[in-house]
Amino acid sequence: MTIGGIDFIFLFIKWELHTRHPVLDMNLFKNNTVFTFSILAVLINYSATFAVTFIVSHYLQYIKGINPQSAGIIRISQPVTMALFSPIAGKMSDKIQPQVIASWGMAFTTIGLLLLTFLHLHTSILFIITCLIFIGFGIALFSSPNTNAVMSSVHKKYYGVASGILGTMRLTGQSFSMGIVTLILALHMGRVQITPLFFDRFLQSSKTAFIIFTLLCFGGIFASLARGKIHR
Repeated sequence: MTIGGIDFIFLFIKWELHTRHPVLDMNLFKNNTVFTFSILAVLINYSATFAVTFIVSHYLQYIKGINPQSAGIIRISQPVTMALFSPIAGKMSDKIQPQVIASWGMAFTTIGLLLLTFLHLHTSILFIITCLIFIGFGIALFSSPNTNAVMSSVHKKYYGVASGILGTMRLTGQSFSMGIVTLILALHMGRVQITPLFFDRFLQSSKTAFIIFTLLCFGGIFASLARGKIHR
């Protein structure tokens, strides 16, 4: 199925390059490094961060024994940080080259993910909140400037298509992120419930996932920087 999916992707690209009215205008990627690498950065960012919610929520409820409501309150530290700093980052990207701010965002996210690789049975809640704040701050610095970069790199008549591609890459990254975690859990734990007997396996799965996400996000820093400056 994977091989078939990859084959169809290449067939789709070939078709879109030659049809008169493409669903996905591949010409947007030609000779436009800002657009191409901005889209790639989105894919990497969401692939590295989306499943954090899933892992941390399970960790708090199963390993720490916290009820769902309290776990949600702890988890909300990330989106609150994003909500507070995203508008500021967006305004900054109008004055400073977006790739600079977005790359710093990737760096902060990488630090947060790296810290989460040290999760263990007795990790403090304060440490987890600190990690989530780092990730939330990183995503805040990344998202608005990166969107600015995408929309500023194309002609006005392509705004709708560019926005659609951006949304598609966001959802694709989220799917990749959950796919990575699901695969890791299947390999480490198999078809078992998360009980005290399997806490060690869950923690090892989480560590493996966060290492992969950290490496992905670290690579995303360079993808973000590679887009170059936006001509205003």
